[in-house]
This record gives sequence, C-alpha cells and structure tokens, in this order.
Amino acid sequence: MARPKRSNTPSPGGDQFRIDAQASLLGTIDRLWPYIWPHGRADLKTRIYLALGLLILAKVVTIAVPYGFKFATDALTGKRDAFTEHLPAFAAGALGLTIGYGALRILMALLTQGRDALFASVAMHAVRRLAYDVFVHLHALSLRYHLERKTGGLTRVLERGRNAIETIVRMIMLTGVPTAVEFVLILGVFLFQFDWRYVAAVLIMIAAYLGFTALATNWRIGIRRSMNESDQDANTKAIDSLLNFETVKYFGAEDREAARYDIAMERYEKLSVRTYISLAVLNAGQAAIFTFGLVAVMALCVSGIRAGRNTVGDFVLINAMMIQLYQPLNFMGLLYREVKQAVIDIELMFNILGQAPEVEDRGDATTLNVTRGDVRFENVRFGYDSAREVLKGLSFTIPAGHTVAVVGSSGAGKSTLSRLLFRFYEPWSGRITIDGQDIAGVTQTSLRAAIGMVPQDTVLFNDSIGYNIRYGRWDAGEDEVREAARAAQIDGFIQRVTGSYEAQVGERGLKLSGGEKQRVAIARTILKGPPILVLDEATSALDTFTERDIQEALRRVSENRTTLVIAHRLTTIVDADEIIVLDKGVIAERGRHEALVAKGGLYARLWNRQREADVDAEQDGSALPPDLVAAAE
Repeated sequence: MARPKRSNTPSPGGDQFRIDAQASLLGTIDRLWPYIWPHGRADLKTRIYLALGLLILAKVVTIAVPYGFKFATDALTGKRDAFTEHLPAFAAGALGLTIGYGALRILMALLTQGRDALFASVAMHAVRRLAYDVFVHLHALSLRYHLERKTGGLTRVLERGRNAIETIVRMIMLTGVPTAVEFVLILGVFLFQFDWRYVAAVLIMIAAYLGFTALATNWRIGIRRSMNESDQDANTKAIDSLLNFETVKYFGAEDREAARYDIAMERYEKLSVRTYISLAVLNAGQAAIFTFGLVAVMALCVSGIRAGRNTVGDFVLINAMMIQLYQPLNFMGLLYREVKQAVIDIELMFNILGQAPEVEDRGDATTLNVTRGDVRFENVRFGYDSAREVLKGLSFTIPAGHTVAVVGSSGAGKSTLSRLLFRFYEPWSGRITIDGQDIAGVTQTSLRAAIGMVPQDTVLFNDSIGYNIRYGRWDAGEDEVREAARAAQIDGFIQRVTGSYEAQVGERGLKLSGGEKQRVAIARTILKGPPILVLDEATSALDTFTERDIQEALRRVSENRTTLVIAHRLTTIVDADEIIVLDKGVIAERGRHEALVAKGGLYARLWNRQREADVDAEQDGSALPPDLVAAAE
C-alpha cells in the first residue's frame, strides 16, 4: 500500500519558528539581494547609485567639520594654518571660520538626509515585495500546514520579519557602509595630521570596542531570543483565548485563561528585565573602552603641544574627531545588535518560504475542462498520517447532474472526500477524475473554480455581508449579489439590519447567527455558479424549521449540477439519487433512501436513531413552531 510522502521541513506546530542562532549575515543578504536590487526597476537602481554618491560626499564633509572647529580655535589663539592663509581676511578670521564650521554641519545634515530619502524607496520596496511573496506562499501551502500552525506565533514571525527586512537594509546601507567609510577617513586624518601612534591607539580602541560589543551582544541575543519566544507564547495564548471568546464564557474559564496568560507574561517580564540589565552592562563597557582610547590620543596631543609639534587647535581637532568617531562606533554596536537579531527574524521568515507545499501543480498540468461534470473516485486510499488509514480503497461515481450523499458516523471519512476533491491533500493511491480527467494532472486554480463549497463551519471575512457574498464571484454586479441572497433566503434579513448589504459581520462572522452565516455561504456559492457542488453538512448549524426552509434553496442550487452531499442529518438527503454509507473507510451500503431503510442495515439504524431524537426534541418543546421562528428572526 502506498504511504504519504511527508515533507522533511520543520513541523509548523512550532519548529518553523526556530532556526540556527548563527544564521549567516552574508547568506541572508544573498537571499535579500534580489529584493534590494530588483530586476527591471532601473529607477530604484538609479536611487541606489545616487544614495551611494551622497554617502561619500556626506562623509567627506563629516571629516571636514572638525577641521572647521580646529581652524576657528587656532584663529582665536593667533595661529594661522596653511589652508587659512589663502582665505580672505574675514573668512580666515575666527568669526568667518565659525560660520564656515556651521555651514559644513548644515551641508553634512542635508547630504545625509538626502541620502536617506533617496534610499527609502529601495528599502520599503524590498519590505513590500518580500512580505507579498511570503503572503502568497502562505496561501500556496497545503491545508495540513494551516491546520497545524499557531496563528498568533505565525503573525508575530511575519511582523518581526517585515521589520527586520527594513532594519537590515537600512542599517547596512545607511549605517554600516557609511561607518566603515568614516573609519577609513578618520584613520587617514590621524596618520596625515599626526603620526602612527595615534592610528595605533585608535585601532586598538576600535578593536577592543567591537570585540566587547560582539561578546556582549551574543550574550544578549540568547536572552533576547528567549524573551521573543515568551512574547510569542503570550501572544499566541491571548489570540487563541480571544478567538474562543464564547467557549471561555460557556465554561466560566476567564480566571483560568488570565492565569495562563499571566504565567507567559511573567516569564516575559523576567526576561525583559534581564535584557535591560544586559544592555546597561553593554553600554557601560562601551563607554569605558571609548574613554580610554579618547584619553590616550588626547594625552599624546598634550605631549605634542608641549613639544611644539601641535597647536591647541590640534587638541580640539582630536577631541572633535574622537567625539565624532563615537557616534559611528556606537552605531556599530547598534548595527551588530540589530543586524544580528534581524538576521534571525528574516531567516525565520525565509524558513516559512522554505516550507514546500504538500500539493503542487505538475509541470505539465492542464486546465480542467468540465463538459458534463461526472466525478469518479477510483480505489482511493488515504490517511492523514501513515499510522491510520481513513479511506480504504473507495470507489464510486457521481454522474453529471446527479446528487450523491455520503453518510456515516463521525470519523468515517466523509469530510475527507471533499478535501481530496479540492486537492487539499493527495490520495496515497488511486485517483479522482472529473469528466475522465485525473485532477492530479490539472491546475488547482481551474479545479477549484469548477467546484462550489458550502462548508459545515462557515467562517466569514471581517467585512460587509455584501463583500462576503461577492467573494463567490468578485466581478458580480449588485443585482446578481441580491439575487443570490434571495435564492439563499437571506435577503429579507439583510434588508432589516442596519446598513443592509454594507453591514459588518464581525471577526469570523461572529455578529451573525450560525444559520445566517450558513445562508451567506450558500448565497456565495450560488453566485459562483459552479458545475460541481459540495455540501459539507451545510445545514448542520440550522434549527429544524430553518433547515426545512433552506432545503428548497439547496435543491434549486443543486439542479443540473453534480452534487456531493456530506450529510449528518439524514432528513436532508432523502431525495438524493444515491446514498453511500461509509463505515471505517469503506462503503458499507449504497442505494436510495427507501431501499436502504427497507434493508434494515446500518443506514436504517442511523435513520431510526435520528428520527427518535427528533421526536424527543419535539416532545420536549425544544423545536420552535414556524411562526415563532419567523418572529424571532
């Protein structure tokens, strides 16, 4: 027997949110490069060139700023420099040089901000494109992934991933590269203006500063990662609890849910405190190392002034240059910390992109061509895991325009049929055909366009009623939407609510009753108008009288369509052309309703049990009469 081929990718239950902490920066940049340097976007590439040009100019001006301070200081002490001797009298004076110093600072700011503004489009385009690719890929992943994933954790990963893209692009291009250029220019100034001892002192300071920063940051990242995991855990618990708001209320579990959330937040609190403490240690160490280097070069200059080799302006120049060096050095610490974390966050996002869809279109996949609508299951075997086979060689046909109902106890494999028909999963063996075409050989888009679905559990988008109905066929006009609503017997309800078709349904459609949501789903499918229809216990959320009202609408929808009905209430399928009774993954009985009841087998037992339950419900008064149902609506 064939067994399912499972992906070697990490389990979406949580492992996809963990990666190697030593993720390579170069590897991440290599994967990001197509987004930073987009194909076919000459305008963005031009912006990159212009931004780099402004970057170089800004750093040259940055190095010139301390010289303006030096020249002004020397002018105040009566010293003249070879550069200032060639300037006009006013410009060479202390006031003129001070004004020049201010002008250089303004020019430096303008060049830097211009560079940032030019590069913003590049960075945000990369964020948008990668976020779009991840979103599209998530929809391409198979149903198994989405059933197992944790929504709160996943949204947290995507949020941090988007922020990390912007961080790494802007940090490297707008902080890392400019800082490296500034280091080289400052070392060149020290070597040209003073001597090698100054360069050696600065290099030792930079090496010690960056080494300490790397060690401390690696220590902090371990704490930060644990903090993020606890934050993710708390967020997951909060979202899960809020999505199950009604269930929490049913069982009076508010205190228990609050306690679970507080435990997660307590861990987050402790790790957050450790993060702040480690940051204080890092900042104090960086300040101490820089101060030692600053004092060393200024002491060398003091010695040079006493020996007559340097001026007071040189002393001011060194101080200004070192203070100016502190900012990029501090940025290097920030750069290391943020880029290190950003690499982890981006790799988590790329790890999601690395999840291979369980079901993919073949390279030679064709478009499904539905001429009649015959659906055939041929010896289909399938299970959700290799330990348990759900369908055991199932074979049956739904002739074009006919209605076939599938019944059976819970876990018999009824809903699995619809998931296989939609190709959410692939059979282990056997095949499913539509008009003789194996659905494994057609595109998923064309397959799903040909099938309409009214699911057992209808979840609506947090938008208007009209939006949710129009989801069946987006280009439908207003009249078509209203006609579909009338066919589903929900138009009257819509007309009575405030806002009519623009009324909001709330998250997951919680503002509507189960029956109202189900009717919206039916209207959506009517609007789609597919040749093949699947009703997965489509009236399970309706009371007895509403169910009877809506059956006529479902019959009209099913007319001239190949229909597969997955039924729980047997009263809804008495008119089916054929009823298939599943038991433990095999067909136990098949035939029309009357014949199966007369046979006295499994179907007859299910029918009698359900009829007895309906009679008991009516005797208990739990079923409202039609006039009260109408009044309640």
